[in-house]
Amino acid sequence: MSLAGLGVLVVDDEPDARRLLSKVLADAGATVVLAENAAEALRALKQEDGVTQILISDLGMPNEDGFDLIRQVRDLGYTAEKLPAIALSAFANESCATRALAVGFQVHVPKPVSPEDLITVVAGLAGRRSRSPVERADRPPRTFEP
Repeated sequence: MSLAGLGVLVVDDEPDARRLLSKVLADAGATVVLAENAAEALRALKQEDGVTQILISDLGMPNEDGFDLIRQVRDLGYTAEKLPAIALSAFANESCATRALAVGFQVHVPKPVSPEDLITVVAGLAGRRSRSPVERADRPPRTFEP
């Protein structure tokens, strides 16, 4: 599946995770911007305004975590329609998924995620394919399980 022309902002404090996510998304055709924390992500969004179409953020980051980031993103006026967001987390439980969706993410995906599943979720949020494999905020929350 192609993500050609899609701008994706990836936020993760782990360099290996950023590199892996970047490679998978770029190989599918996406334009990827990387940030290692919430402050970098907010700067990138302002610089790339209109270019970034999907946000992917790890939840477990030091200082400001993914929950803090999505609250700030939504407070800046980036609605779910303007900038859909995917929460990545090593915690694959319903409580984490519920919290992620409640604060402004559209999808919660547990780590590790396969490249194929990541591309499917991103494409679904971008409207490039049926949304059946992703969890939308207007449905009861659950963790995405490939």
